[in-house]
Amino acid sequence: MTGHAIDPAMLAKAETLTEALPYLQRYAGKTFVVKYGGHAMGDAALARDFAADIVLLKAVGINPVVVHGGGPQIGAMLKRVGVESDFIDGLRVTTKETAEIAEMVLSGAINKELVGWINAAGGRAVGISGKDGGFVKAAKLRRTKKDPDSNIERIIDLGFVGEPETVDRTIIDTISASGMIPVIAPIGVGEDGHTYNINADTMAGAVAAALGAARLLLLTDVAGVLDKSGQLLTDLDPAKIAALQDDGTISGGMIPKLETCVAAVQAKVDAAVILDGRVPHAMLIEMFTNSGAGTLIHK
Repeated sequence: MTGHAIDPAMLAKAETLTEALPYLQRYAGKTFVVKYGGHAMGDAALARDFAADIVLLKAVGINPVVVHGGGPQIGAMLKRVGVESDFIDGLRVTTKETAEIAEMVLSGAINKELVGWINAAGGRAVGISGKDGGFVKAAKLRRTKKDPDSNIERIIDLGFVGEPETVDRTIIDTISASGMIPVIAPIGVGEDGHTYNINADTMAGAVAAALGAARLLLLTDVAGVLDKSGQLLTDLDPAKIAALQDDGTISGGMIPKLETCVAAVQAKVDAAVILDGRVPHAMLIEMFTNSGAGTLIHK
């Protein structure tokens, strides 16, 4: 993997955080947008590690912005209340009832729990959603899918699933400049007044582009993008990604993740990385070692 200039052996020789700071501060003043999701969110030990890593990033001068998911937790709540849901290309079809439950889980329980973890690790986190302060205006997401029999494109209605239409970075800049860490639930409001559930990867990518982030880090349940033999692909660009999607190597929930990464790096984001959030300190391994972790996506 490219882009990792720190020698881990040299970093290991640092006996104190003060001695390690020159290595850690290579990204001082930069913004990292971190999407935290997957089943790792339900593991208390991993949550504590993640929170500590976010606080460390802030301590060495990086501005971390956290966007969290919550698919498994939403799914569990829907099952509990007896509401079924379907998926198309990794995106949940969202009825009005499902949207209300998603907002309750995302903006309520998950957001505040994550804020609590970061605060307990010594940080100062503030939880918001895209609805706060006019932060994210959403538009209804429209998808098309080719009918395999007729070869005709048809419109897929995903219900109250949205995508960021505009992102006003003012509230994030204000929170970060005050020494606090924004923790964002992927919920937005449309011009029609409806609340829209936004895919957390898509939300993170839009926020990263609006902030001109140095890194977009997507923490998920897989090691990264795998080839057909199950080996990790460590370095991709948009052309390679298109080829892998065409031959079926990339499918399902990985499609919107990589669409997000490509859109981000083609905007103002230096690079995006898909990481395994179940690996302790995956972000630090990625950013502060030569070997890195996961799949790096760049122009």
